Formats: sequence, C-alpha cells, structure tokens
Amino acid sequence: RVASLAAAISKTAASNDDTAAENAARAGALSKADLISDMVGEFADLQGVMGRYYARANGESEAVAEAIYEQYLPRFAGDAIASTAAGRALAIADRLDTITGIFAIGQPPTGSKDPFALRRASLGVLRTLIEGQMDVDLAQLIALAAAAQPLEKPAKNFDKLALTYILERLEGYYRDEGINIACLNAVLKSGAHNPLDIDHRVRAVAHFETLAEAQALAAANKRVANILAKQSSESSAAVSVSNELLSEPAEQLLAGQLADLRPQLEQLLAAGSYRQALVKLASLQEPVDQFFDQVMVNCDDDLTRQNRLALLTELRAQFLSIADISQLAGA
Repeated sequence: RVASLAAAISKTAASNDDTAAENAARAGALSKADLISDMVGEFADLQGVMGRYYARANGESEAVAEAIYEQYLPRFAGDAIASTAAGRALAIADRLDTITGIFAIGQPPTGSKDPFALRRASLGVLRTLIEGQMDVDLAQLIALAAAAQPLEKPAKNFDKLALTYILERLEGYYRDEGINIACLNAVLKSGAHNPLDIDHRVRAVAHFETLAEAQALAAANKRVANILAKQSSESSAAVSVSNELLSEPAEQLLAGQLADLRPQLEQLLAAGSYRQALVKLASLQEPVDQFFDQVMVNCDDDLTRQNRLALLTELRAQFLSIADISQLAGA
C-alpha cells in the first residue's frame, strides 16, 4: 500500500516523472525491511538509519537508500523534513496510510489520548507538503490512501474525517509561526485542501491584516455577508450588475472600481499572487465606506435593490476568491 501510494504522490508532485515514481515505489517496498534486523531490534532508534546502510550494501540506488532513511522525517518538532523527492513522497505515504487506516477502523484520537501519534504524523504530512513546496491536493492523496485500505466495512466517512483531522493540525503549526489564527480560519472557509496553497493564502492574509485598510474592509465584508445571508432566500436576486440601474454616485464609484480591478485580480489569482491581489483589494476601502454611508441597499424599488445586492455579491466574491476576510473582524 505504501509503495503504491508513494509512487502516486511522487507522480502528482513531480509532474509524472517516472524515475522519481519508481524510486519512491522501490523505497516504499523496502521501507520496513530493516525492522526485522537484530540491529534495529536492539536499537529501535536506528530504524531507517540501518535501512539506508542495508540498501546501499544491497546495490540499491542512492535515491532509494536515502528515501528509506528520510521516511521518518521529521521525527520531532523542529526536525528537518525529507530533502529528496522520493523521501518526501514516502514520508507522506507512510503517514497517510497509518492515519487513514486508524480512521477506517473507527479508532481516531479522542481528547488528549493519541496512542498512535496521529497528531505528530499529521503535522509531518503538513510540514512536508508546505515546506517541501509540494503543490498537491491533500484530499486527493487521502482518497488514494483510503481506497487502498483492506476493509470490507470501514467506518463511515472515515476519509473526510481524516482530512478534517489533518487540516485541524494547521492551527498549531501557525501558532508556532506567530500568525493570527483568524488568518487561517479566513482561508479554510474557502474549503481549500492544498496545504501549500493554504499556506500562501494564510501568509497573504497575515500581510493584509497589517494594512491600514484591513479592519475597515474586514468589518465591511462581515456586514456584506450578513446582508446577503438575509437575502439568500430571494430567488429574484440579480446575477450580474446592471450599470443602467446604478443611480447613486457612491454605487457607481464602487462598481467602476470593481470593474477596473477584475482583470488585474484574475491575472494575480491565476499566478497565485494572493498578497498582491489583497493589496489591490485594499484600495476599495474608501469606495466601500462611501457606499455604506450614502446608499440604501434595501430600498423600496425591487430592481434597484436586487442590483445593489448583486454589486455586494460581486464585492464579496472578489475577496472570497482568496479568503473570507470577514473572519478578521472578530465577534
């Protein structure tokens, strides 16, 4: 299972590099062979270390030998992650097989009890994906690991529970980094499953939080979210903004600036430049404030009201394409 999963992870992360996948699979097949040796039997800390020596002595490639050692990295908080592509793939595969397996048999950690060290394993997966710059979807990797579990009747939704459990470990990761957890919550609201992409977004939001416009825009986003939530049942809501129905100068200004920003934001988002995109969106603070000061959203005229709601929907969508900034507004 681990060998197959390591190969799949390697292919996903290395753009179908067959050699890297073969190394990962071979290392996976040999990854636990040293556990039955007398050396590791007497000195358990030598697991992986002896595996690397045995692999070299047996004529395996250096990539395979190194991956056998690196499967256990990081071993503790602050330890280095695997430095080789095959090592990273194997380190992730080994941990995901364990995590999904334990969840599949319905024995997830409860409270402070974690007999199989799944918290540490989860953090190892996240650190390897983020710090190893591996641009892969964790949900897809868990689906592969879950599909390989040899159980006729696994626990219900164990794969989704395992994914949630691993992503929840990000809170501790960013606390150690000194980043406001509200920044993480803002990103996770989007439903992202790619830890590297999540990391880029979290750091972009953390930078946005330092801008002078941040709190005003966070409060505005929260206000917009509340307005739209109350209107969600209205089936007649406009799907796009009609410029002909924009009668107030403040709503015309906001609509115009949104239109001007749209192509720039599309380019920045396509490039993953979330920090620059949020800096661009910060320029909307003044027109947004003017809009709420001078425009009555829930006016009597139905078409005008729906058009203003459409404008707010577009404003909200531009921010949500990166993160839910309203989470920065607090309670």
